[in-house]
Amino acid sequence: MNSRAARATISDVAKKANTGKTSVSRYLNGEQHLLSADLKQRIETAIAELNYRPSQMARGLKRGRTRLIGLIIADITNPYSVDVMCGIEAACRAQGFTLLMCNTNNEVDQEQHYLNLLSSYQVEGIVVNAIGMREEALSHLQQSLLPMVLIDRKIPDFACDVVGLNNSEAATQVTEHLIEEDFATVLFITEPLGTVNTRHERLKAFHETMAQHPQRQAEQAEVALSDSKRLDWVLQDFYQRHRHQRCAVLAVNGALTLQVARSLRRLGLRWGKDLGLLGFDELVWSELAGDGITTLKQPTRQIGYAALEQVIRRIEGDDTPPCEQHFSGELIIRGSTRFT
Repeated sequence: MNSRAARATISDVAKKANTGKTSVSRYLNGEQHLLSADLKQRIETAIAELNYRPSQMARGLKRGRTRLIGLIIADITNPYSVDVMCGIEAACRAQGFTLLMCNTNNEVDQEQHYLNLLSSYQVEGIVVNAIGMREEALSHLQQSLLPMVLIDRKIPDFACDVVGLNNSEAATQVTEHLIEEDFATVLFITEPLGTVNTRHERLKAFHETMAQHPQRQAEQAEVALSDSKRLDWVLQDFYQRHRHQRCAVLAVNGALTLQVARSLRRLGLRWGKDLGLLGFDELVWSELAGDGITTLKQPTRQIGYAALEQVIRRIEGDDTPPCEQHFSGELIIRGSTRFT
């Protein structure tokens, strides 16, 4: 025997209130002025006694609206993604939408699975936090005809709204800070560039800014996030060649900053003493590690909020050409770059 009581239906409410389903529907849809005071009270009492909860999905589909937004995230463990999601969720609540979050865990086959799943739930639009998403997975997105906004990453040959950091401005700002702090050599370290526009834009601005100071030396290295042995070698080699001058490492994102910090600890090198360290993305532990790590803080919540607002504009019929919204970051200076 099933111990769970069957969910009450609109027919149950109508029967208990001794009226028809049409009257109950009017009550639920805010047309209570069409009902007598006695009938309104009977329906209200029946709803309370039966603990009736209308199906929002069914009501939405009846009107041709589900008020559901899909969110696809490549890696839910990335702090940047979590912060962006908080902004999206806040905007959903403010706008009366419900968020369905799908984490692909960087697995290509999951991408298509979640696109199909979101389509079956009849979401009205999709926000894609494509940070870390592989090229093959991104290609699936182009097959979707739903209103879509990408966060902080463009897809080649795919016209779509994009919301994210002003990468050129941010990279210029952090590079100028390192120059002002009198670092003679700076190593820009990134995950493999691929076609990830954010990495290319930051690297380009870094080189352009360093080129304005020919007495300073710019280096770059590409290292996969999981390749700790290569990362150790890159950092050890960099330090050995420049240990007699003021040198610094600039990490392209928060996840990589964490790996660089771990590598430096393994190598016995101290940021803020042996060499400088600056990372994109503010992490909760940045102020606690050593003398603190200087970071470029992104307005992640604002980015998420703006992305959701943009997808809603598309849902509501905005057919203007795809646009890009760029936000400025904030440089938070700590001991890792300000030492003698």
